[in-house]
Amino acid sequence: MRKATINRKTAETEIAVEINLDGTGRYRNTTGVGFFDHMLDQLARHSLIDMVVSAKGDLHIDDHHTVEDTGIALGQALTKALGDKTGIRRYGHFALAMDDARLDCALDLSGRPYLVWNVAFPTAQIGTFDTELVREFFQALSTHGGITLHMDKVHGINSHHIAEAAFKAAAKALRMAVEPDPRAAGVLPSTKGAL
Repeated sequence: MRKATINRKTAETEIAVEINLDGTGRYRNTTGVGFFDHMLDQLARHSLIDMVVSAKGDLHIDDHHTVEDTGIALGQALTKALGDKTGIRRYGHFALAMDDARLDCALDLSGRPYLVWNVAFPTAQIGTFDTELVREFFQALSTHGGITLHMDKVHGINSHHIAEAAFKAAAKALRMAVEPDPRAAGVLPSTKGAL
């Protein structure tokens, strides 16, 4: 059963995450940050990972802790749901076009977190959402999910499109990486013997 539940509580946030890697992309995400909920919905829908995220954070300060801690909890849930990673494809990549924006994502569920982030936004905010929080989310997801994650903006002039293309590209790459490999059932995708 490739499912996981994570509950994370700090002085700043209280987050509950449920995922099913073998889902259909159903979601129910409520963080109190509207744009971020929209991005999490995209992540679930396009990865086909069922996702429920409930977050209560110190939004009276700003959105930072809620977004970052959600990334932490989602990364932990991915790690738990993947188990020892036997039989998965491990690698994923996707070039996603959305209107003016094109984002390329390549990732490896290596257990070795590393983020390469070549994504610049033309504006500091999307509505009231700070664009710098997009990177913060992916940094937390990479670190706590043990993911080597490369994200590159090829084109883009609209911040909303750039952010959404990043989440969708990551979702499509993640879908590829977590899928069972029918040619390698029961085989760990590494010559090291562990991931």
